[in-house]
Amino acid sequence: MFVDSHCHLDRLDLTPYDGDLTAAIDAAKSRGVDRMLCIGIDMGNAKAVVDIASRYEGINASVGVHPMDVNDSLVNIDELRTLALSPEVVAIGETGLDYYYTKESAELQRESFALHLKLSSELGKPVIVHTRDARDDTISIIRQHGDSAVAGVLHCFTESWEMASQALDENYYISFSGIVTFKNAAALREVAKKVPLDRILIETDSPYLAPMPYRGKKNEPKYVVEVAECIAELRGLAVEEVAEITSTNFDKLFFSR
Repeated sequence: MFVDSHCHLDRLDLTPYDGDLTAAIDAAKSRGVDRMLCIGIDMGNAKAVVDIASRYEGINASVGVHPMDVNDSLVNIDELRTLALSPEVVAIGETGLDYYYTKESAELQRESFALHLKLSSELGKPVIVHTRDARDDTISIIRQHGDSAVAGVLHCFTESWEMASQALDENYYISFSGIVTFKNAAALREVAKKVPLDRILIETDSPYLAPMPYRGKKNEPKYVVEVAECIAELRGLAVEEVAEITSTNFDKLFFSR
């Protein structure tokens, strides 16, 4: 029923489940979260996320290098391509730009982002974009190197409506995480009211950013329901409608090619 379009299953706190990932996945499924996209953040965990996706029904993977993991050298694009060709992999990333934490590597981040976008276009697999304090450069690089026919998603969106509308013009989707439920996120909720329903996704970004009323605790895929409930309230819809809309959008973005 629900899709968690962005989670890090290899990083979940499994203490409540006696270290058993299957139990955590079952807990999500018991709340109707029957599909998840397990996200790669560097070459070190790429094989792990692909392995998880290969072992569990309803779970797919992405592979890429997070901008905060771009260090003194660029990603080996041939190695990334080989991993991205795995049948479990439906997306490239996460990639993008983060000038909040790692602005010192901005030039390498931009080069890495462009490489990911080119690979996305080559393979016909959408790109998953992380962006923080880098609005202009993110949109500029998407316009320069992206493929609007393949497009992608700005995940865990926390930016302005102006940036969202620019991304929408490039055929991108906008994904909201538990941040949209936070008391201090009134401006973000206004953005969530404006994004066209056929371009909206929901996610947990677990184990990070647990939604209210679990803020401050470890996040997990089962809490994507709370994100859906928030979007439903904002848009005047039943939560079941949000589940159906976002699931349909997920399929269009990642499985329509």
